[in-house]
Amino acid sequence: MAPSLKKKINWKVLLLLPLPVLWALASQAGYLRTFENWLVDARFRFRGEVETEAKVVYVDIDSQSISELGNFPWPRSYFSTVCDKLINAGAAKAVGIDIVFNERGVSPSYDMAKWVAANRDFKKFLSRNPPVVVAASYAADQYRDTATGKLVKQSLPLLRDGPPPPDQQTLPEVPEFNLGQKIVWSPPRVGLIDTLEGATRWIPLFAPTEVQRYDHMGLVLAMIYWGVGPDALKIGPDRIDVLAPNGSLITTIPLVDGQLLEVNWFSAWQSDKNPRIGFSTVYNYALMLADPDEAHRKNAQEFFNQFQGAAVLIGPVDKLLQDLATTSLDDVPVPRVGIHGNVFKTLVSGEYLQRLPAWWLYAITLALTYVVATLASTGGARSIFSKVLAGLVLVGFVIVGFHLFAKSRLIIPMAAPLCAAFSTSFIGIIWQLVVEERQKGRIKSMFGTYLAPELVNRMVESETDPQLGGHEEVITAYFSDIQSFSTFSELMPPDQLVELMNEYLTVCTDIVQEEGGTLDKYIGDAVVAIFGAPVPLPDHAYRACVASQRVQIAIEDLRKKWRGEAGKWPVIVHYLRARLGLNTGTAIIGNMGSRTRFSYTMMGDNVNLAARMESGAKSLGVYTMVTEATKLDCEKHGGDRIVFRFLDKIVVKGRSIPVPVYEVVGFRPDLTPETFACLKLYAEGVERYHAQDWDGATARFQQSSALELHQPNKAQSIESNPSLIMIERCHYWRAHPPAADWDGVFTMKEK
Repeated sequence: MAPSLKKKINWKVLLLLPLPVLWALASQAGYLRTFENWLVDARFRFRGEVETEAKVVYVDIDSQSISELGNFPWPRSYFSTVCDKLINAGAAKAVGIDIVFNERGVSPSYDMAKWVAANRDFKKFLSRNPPVVVAASYAADQYRDTATGKLVKQSLPLLRDGPPPPDQQTLPEVPEFNLGQKIVWSPPRVGLIDTLEGATRWIPLFAPTEVQRYDHMGLVLAMIYWGVGPDALKIGPDRIDVLAPNGSLITTIPLVDGQLLEVNWFSAWQSDKNPRIGFSTVYNYALMLADPDEAHRKNAQEFFNQFQGAAVLIGPVDKLLQDLATTSLDDVPVPRVGIHGNVFKTLVSGEYLQRLPAWWLYAITLALTYVVATLASTGGARSIFSKVLAGLVLVGFVIVGFHLFAKSRLIIPMAAPLCAAFSTSFIGIIWQLVVEERQKGRIKSMFGTYLAPELVNRMVESETDPQLGGHEEVITAYFSDIQSFSTFSELMPPDQLVELMNEYLTVCTDIVQEEGGTLDKYIGDAVVAIFGAPVPLPDHAYRACVASQRVQIAIEDLRKKWRGEAGKWPVIVHYLRARLGLNTGTAIIGNMGSRTRFSYTMMGDNVNLAARMESGAKSLGVYTMVTEATKLDCEKHGGDRIVFRFLDKIVVKGRSIPVPVYEVVGFRPDLTPETFACLKLYAEGVERYHAQDWDGATARFQQSSALELHQPNKAQSIESNPSLIMIERCHYWRAHPPAADWDGVFTMKEK
C-alpha cells in the first residue's frame, strides 16, 4: 500500500470498528431501549405540540364525576345517556369508551334489578349500531369467566412471535352485560385498548384470533370516521390499505412486524390542544336537553355543539382508578385514554412516524464512529482543533436527528451511534495518548543523543514546529578543547581515536548536562555548551564553573584509567589534558541556519569571548580560564566554594577592550595549604608587576612557581604555569620598559 494512503487511513479506528458493530447489535437486541426511548422523547419535546384536523375531545371520569354520580362502576345507563346525546345532539363522529365493562366490579350492595335494567338500557342503545366503540383488552393476565366460572389466561397475540400453540390461543376480555335470567350479552363493536408491553409507544393495530380479528380502538374510531367497516382493511405484511366502498384507496397505514404502529403524540395531556370535559358535566347537560325550560335546553344544545365532527373518548382519569402512564410529551403519568386519541389522530392525519431500515443502524453507527473517533484521536499540533471538531460533529448529528424528526417525522437511530462514537473515541484517545507517549519517548531517546534533553523536552511538549530566529538571553558560554589534539590524531588509528573521543566526550557531556547545561555542538574534540538556555538557570555561571572543575577531575580519573590499560593507548593518552573557557553575558539564542536545516545554538561577541578564554588559557599557563563577569556572577550564587585566581588584564585577538581574566583553581575543600600559599604569593607578585616593580614581582613569582600545582613536564604535556609566564613577562619589561602610562594590559597576538 502506498505510504500516502497509509497516512490517510486511520488504522487505529479501523481496528476499533468492531466496537460500534457491537453497539449496533446491542441496540437491535433491545439493550439500549431505555436510552433510545429517552432520545425519541427528547425529539418529541424539541418538536413540540402540532396541530391536526382530526378533532378529539375527552370526557373524563374524574374525581368530580365520581363525587357527583357516586362510586364507580356506574350504572351503564349513564353511558347510554351520554353517548346518545354526544352523537345525536352533539353530532360527534364517533365515541370510544376506554372501559372494559364486566360484572366483576359490581358491589353486592347494588340493587341488582336496577343494575340489570341499566344494562338492558345500554344494550338497547348499542344494538341500534351507533358509532360507539367499547373496550376489549388482553391487559389482565388472567380472569374468571362469569359464564363458565373457569380461570382464563390471556396473551396478546403478536405476529412477530409466530402463531401460538392451539391450546394457548386466547381471546381478549370483552364487555359483558348481565341482562338477568343468567343472560350475558357482549356488544358487537369493540376495540382493543392494549399497548405493546404496557407502554405508550407502540400499539397492535389488530389482534388475529381464530374467532375474529380484534382491531384497536383508535383504528375502529378511524374506520367510523372514514365510513368503512372491518372488511375495508386489506392487511399486508408491512401495511394496511384502507379501501372505500367503491374500491378506491383511502389511506395506507404502515406496519412494523406486520401488526404494530408507532404512536405519534400530537400534544401533552394538559394542553389547550387537548380539550377535556368531566363526565358528570356532560351527563348533566344531557339531562338538561329534556328540561321543560327552553332556555335550559338551548344552553345544553350549545354545550353539545362543541363535539361536532369530533371523536369523543370517555375514559378514567382519576388517579385512584390507576390507569396512568408517562408519554413522549408527559414526564409524569397521565391517563392512558390519551393513547387512543393520539392513535386516532395519527391514522386520520396520516402523519406516521418513520424509521429507517435495520441496515441503516449499522451504517450510521459505523460512519459516525469513524469520523468522530478519527477526529478525537488525532494527535499533534491539531489535536485540540480536531477534538473540538469531533464534538461539533456529534452535536451536529444530534441537531440533524432532531430536525429530521421535527420536519419529516423521521426517527433515525441515535443511541447506538452516540454510544459507539463516545466509547470508541475514548478508547482511541487513550490509544493515541499511549502512542504519543511512546513517540515522545522515542523522539527524546533519538534526539537526546544530539541535543540537550531539556531542549528535546521543550520541542516535544510545545507541539510546534521549530522556527528560525533567536532572542537575547544572558547565559554562560562554555568551550573546551583537548590540548595538542592533532598529535593524538597522528599517533592513533581512526577506530582507536573514535573510541577514545567517545569515552572522553561522554564523560564531559554527562557532567555538563547534569549541571543543567545544554550541549550546543561538538567541533571535533571541542565541546560547546550553553548554561542558562533554553532552560532558564539563575545560577548558570556558578553551574558552569562547577561543571568545569568536575570535568577536570573526571579527566584526571580517565588518565588514571587509561594508564591502567597498559599497552592499549599511546603514552600521550595517559596525560591527556583539556583547556576550558567560560564567559557570562548577553548572547543571541535560538535556531540558526537555513530554512531546511538549522540547529539550536548561541551567537554574539560574548560567545566569541568565551572561545578566546579557552584558546587563551594556554598563553597564561592554565587549564580553566574565565572572565571577570563569570567570576562575579558565580560568587553571587556559589559563595566561596570555588576558588579563583586573578591572572591578568588581556585584550584578546579581535577585540580592543581589555578583559580581566581568572583561573578557576578548583573547589576550596580540595585545595592544599601549598596551593593557597601559592595563590597568595602570586597575588603579591601581580601587585608589584602592575607597580612596575619587576624585581619584587619576579621574586614573588619565583616563590609561587615552586608551589604551583602544574610543574613543567614534557612527558606529561605540561609546558608552563602562571608564575613562570609572569616571570618571563617581568624579564621582558625589565629589558623593554613600558611607557609611563602603561596600564598593565597584555595584548594577545594569537586566538
